[in-house]
Amino acid sequence: MNTLKKMALLMIVTVLAVQWANAQYIYKGHIADNTTKQPLECACIRANGKLCCTSKTGDFQLSLPSDTATLTITYIGYTTKVFPAHSSAMPVSIVMDNGQVDLKEVMIAPSLMCSPFHTLSTLDLRVRPVNSSQDLMRLVPGLFIAQHMGGGKAEQIFVRGFDADHGTDLNVSVDGMPVNMVSHIHGQGYADLHFLIPETVKNFDFGKGPYYSAYGDLATAGYLSYTTKDAIDRSMISLEGGQFHTFRIAALVDLLGKQAAQSGTTAYIAGEYNYTDGAFKLPEHYKRTNLFGKYTQKIGANNKLTLSASTFSTSWIASGEIPERVVAANTVALDEQGNAIRIQAAPVTIDRFAAIDSAQGGRSTRVNAIARLTTGLKNDWSMENQLYYTHYTFSLHVNSTFFAADSVNGDERQQAETRDMFGYNGKLSKRKYWENNLLTSIIGLTGRFDRTYGTVYDHVTKQYQFLDNITRGDIRQNNTAIYLDETLESGKWQFNAGARLDYFKFNYHDSTKNSFAVSPKLNVQYTANEQIQFYLKAGKGFHSNNAIIANNGLETIPSAYGLDLGLNWKPMPRLFINAAVWYLYLSQEFVYTDDGDIVPGGKTKRSGIDLSARYQLTKWLFADLNVNMARPRYADSTKSTGYLALAPTLTSTGGLDFRLNNGINGGLSYRYMHDRPGNNTNTLTADGYFVTDLKINYSKKRYEFGLTVENLLNKKWNEYAVEQVSRLRGEAAPVDQMSFTPGTPLFAKVRVAFFF
Repeated sequence: MNTLKKMALLMIVTVLAVQWANAQYIYKGHIADNTTKQPLECACIRANGKLCCTSKTGDFQLSLPSDTATLTITYIGYTTKVFPAHSSAMPVSIVMDNGQVDLKEVMIAPSLMCSPFHTLSTLDLRVRPVNSSQDLMRLVPGLFIAQHMGGGKAEQIFVRGFDADHGTDLNVSVDGMPVNMVSHIHGQGYADLHFLIPETVKNFDFGKGPYYSAYGDLATAGYLSYTTKDAIDRSMISLEGGQFHTFRIAALVDLLGKQAAQSGTTAYIAGEYNYTDGAFKLPEHYKRTNLFGKYTQKIGANNKLTLSASTFSTSWIASGEIPERVVAANTVALDEQGNAIRIQAAPVTIDRFAAIDSAQGGRSTRVNAIARLTTGLKNDWSMENQLYYTHYTFSLHVNSTFFAADSVNGDERQQAETRDMFGYNGKLSKRKYWENNLLTSIIGLTGRFDRTYGTVYDHVTKQYQFLDNITRGDIRQNNTAIYLDETLESGKWQFNAGARLDYFKFNYHDSTKNSFAVSPKLNVQYTANEQIQFYLKAGKGFHSNNAIIANNGLETIPSAYGLDLGLNWKPMPRLFINAAVWYLYLSQEFVYTDDGDIVPGGKTKRSGIDLSARYQLTKWLFADLNVNMARPRYADSTKSTGYLALAPTLTSTGGLDFRLNNGINGGLSYRYMHDRPGNNTNTLTADGYFVTDLKINYSKKRYEFGLTVENLLNKKWNEYAVEQVSRLRGEAAPVDQMSFTPGTPLFAKVRVAFFF
């Protein structure tokens, strides 16, 4: 009996000794910008060989074996801070000062929250100046955009082997509010980002593939999410002027000052006005007015209220696409059997910047309102509730085929709609720590409701007189979703598992269809050390569609399956590399025809390689390179006829950016798109291009001067190209060939800004 007592006592002592040896002390804190007092997301905290990152609210928690430690905090574009800390004095508040961008501060962190894409976006936004929504979109590696019907339309988007039209396969949002318009009269997922004033953007996040539980509809190729600033560090007014009667004025004004910001209350307004005639012979008369305001209020110790509102209106005249034969002889066309032939020039030729139909153009307006309440609850729980509302109008007159369908009146088309969109985003999350492990649990609920009025797609005369209806009918579309997401971070391993359930209700012409989609996700990440990290992403999503399809007896939300295998690597202190091989399969892909119909295109598959590299050559010189290769094909077609028209196969962007201590900064950048199939037999070709841009600024505390030169080498290039069956006045029959919109020639503009 005494022996048993001694053994029991020895076991208790041993367990207590092990527990004492493994005793952990918890360090908690909050990290914010010293000027604006706004939280810094994904700041890295290191101590005793361990590393963690801050959440969206700037909070962190680190488990260490000692009750005293020296915390080293790093964040891109901020001065590194070394902070002696004691576990008994937790939590702490730490503020960071703006400093030089140094790639040595970029850490490969064992956290799924702070993805490599967040690192790339933060770095690029810090280094490269932007002054348009187009600049913001071009910061995403592998994402290309094009205009083909005047500057006021949403850009055509190309990404990951997709011609994503105006947003069909890319989910775009601003402050959690959807940008994409579902069942839009001009195309599903129409994403017009022109209401976003670039100077108000704090950061952006993007993810490629259907791997993210929080994103459902329209997120086949991925998502792109912008966050606006809660506060500005200084007020600003900017004036720009350039060729082609280009003019822009923009302003940001802080309304409450720094003293209010200290207590958690901020407010500012922003506005811009744009005008340009463009490089076209027919002046665009492009006008756009934007207004934005944002207010934040800290309520008590655990609540933050954010209110924002914005409005924009735009109008423009479009030169549109023109067939190749109108500007040159010996161009390629297709005969009745689909064979490529060479043809003579059209009876009358024009300059590539001229217009065939001068009646094209459009108008658009959008008003947005967002309210968000973020609440910190007990026991590491937090809650977010957001409501948003959008009122939107759209009107477009377009003629890309001229007299192919109607040889007398022409093929003028009118598209119009008015829309109300309102919705809710809610999220309840908990971060649970025990020893060296962290479990993040999220349950989310979203609801989106779209109502359109006066939705028409008509055949009209050049004077806009009604001839015939192509599509007419208002849309009532609802999308409600619930998702669960669990992330376990344990040592060098991170596991993320999630599932999403989407419910759709489509109503068109008083016909209703209900559909469900279940989307499981699984992501695994292994961080070998601070230099290299491997990840595997797998997930199921669905290809986007619209209410017209849903009520035409076609499959509503066909499945999409994706897989990514990649790595993040820092082979040198100032070199960061992200690379991935990927695969994406769609059980059905819908395509748009020349007459405006949406038809099933069949099963598709895409595979590719993505490579992004950022290298800091000196303290002031940065290099970036993105190469994106894709093989987009129909899954059930032969090799010779299985091409996906206009889908990008090889793209690349890169450049050199510099930031000198004397205030001179800027960069030289390029974007390259390889030739790609113009149709599914590859008998027509959409020509590629290589364009370079130059930006130089002289920045001081109170003012800034800038020069931007687009297409520095004055290359002749086509911004957009598409197969069209068109017929010009005087031609005996329609011709099937590529039509194009020319890219901007050398274009220079200057800018002066004042800060106060």
